[in-house]
Amino acid sequence: MAAVAAEVCVKAAVGAPDALGDCPFSQRVLLTLEEKKIPYDTKLIDVSNKPDWFLAISPEGKVPVYKLDDGKWAPDSDVITQILEEKFPNPSLVTPQVYSAVRSKIFSSFIKFLKSKDANDGLEQALVDELHGLDEHLKQHGPYVNGENISAVDLSLAPKLFHLIIVLDHFKGWKVPENLTYVHAYVKLLFNRESFVKTKPAKDEYVIAGWAPKVNA
Repeated sequence: MAAVAAEVCVKAAVGAPDALGDCPFSQRVLLTLEEKKIPYDTKLIDVSNKPDWFLAISPEGKVPVYKLDDGKWAPDSDVITQILEEKFPNPSLVTPQVYSAVRSKIFSSFIKFLKSKDANDGLEQALVDELHGLDEHLKQHGPYVNGENISAVDLSLAPKLFHLIIVLDHFKGWKVPENLTYVHAYVKLLFNRESFVKTKPAKDEYVIAGWAPKVNA
């Protein structure tokens, strides 16, 4: 008997409701499904015009949401990826507790620097420090955060680093420092994985369009 495909609602592209969008939390769930070779169906949600059926299953209007066996829908990528790990334990994507929070401040540091209007506020350096910490970790433990095999923490970081690289280059002309060679090797490894290629936003422009309101706020 064929396995029933998992159902997950994810963000559609800004201005292109039929294309996969730019939500890094949605992509994290899709990456997990891909890496575990779980069949799935995606429902693209236009977050600027959320359909009533979606608001009925996700009252806060947030993506991603994942359909559980009992027909209810689970929100939040942390919760969803944990459910998938428990339900589909092979291959294991468990990150050892000691590494599970590696450089967890990268994304928030990126957002603060992106919104910064003052070159002397230290926010650029704060982001560089976070990336440097990741570089040092990968130097000792790489090529992935937990060594030879990809794990949950990589699938969380990959979309965030993808956004960071595209968005800071576009809005600030900023690039990850060349001397962070392990970070550069890491993102190349991640972005070339089949799972990433299949689940990334269809165009870089969709990522830029998704962030533009936050930059201009």
